[in-house]
Amino acid sequence: MRKPTPQSAQPVLLAGGNPQIAKADGDAPVQAYIAAMPEWKRDIGRRLDALIVAAVPGVHKAVRWNSPMYGIQGQGWFVSFHVFTKYVKVTFFKGTSLRPPPPGGTAAEARWIDVHEHDMDEAQLTEWVKQAAAIPGWGKS
Repeated sequence: MRKPTPQSAQPVLLAGGNPQIAKADGDAPVQAYIAAMPEWKRDIGRRLDALIVAAVPGVHKAVRWNSPMYGIQGQGWFVSFHVFTKYVKVTFFKGTSLRPPPPGGTAAEARWIDVHEHDMDEAQLTEWVKQAAAIPGWGKS
């Protein structure tokens, strides 16, 4: 008789459905986060990840504070996203430097956009990602 193999545990979903993923570097934890995103938000996560990778070849990925982070080695983090109940928040850490700046924000430099189901402007997000990757980011990536 074969012993059952343990199934990988599904990440806990925190408030608003945000996946709880341990701090780690690389593509694997980011993909685990995206796979655990609930419902239509998973598709948004996949599209955001693909958009960022296409716009910034060699981008450094990690999960910090239960959010996928994208940066340039030695330059810092430039964008992250986080799941909320009714949207996915995409935060540009130096968003005040982007043109036009993303609409959301009360932090000193960060600006964000809330992406709702069926309203992701990929062309504008791609432009912001390219701009954000070209300037010094936040923290160490």
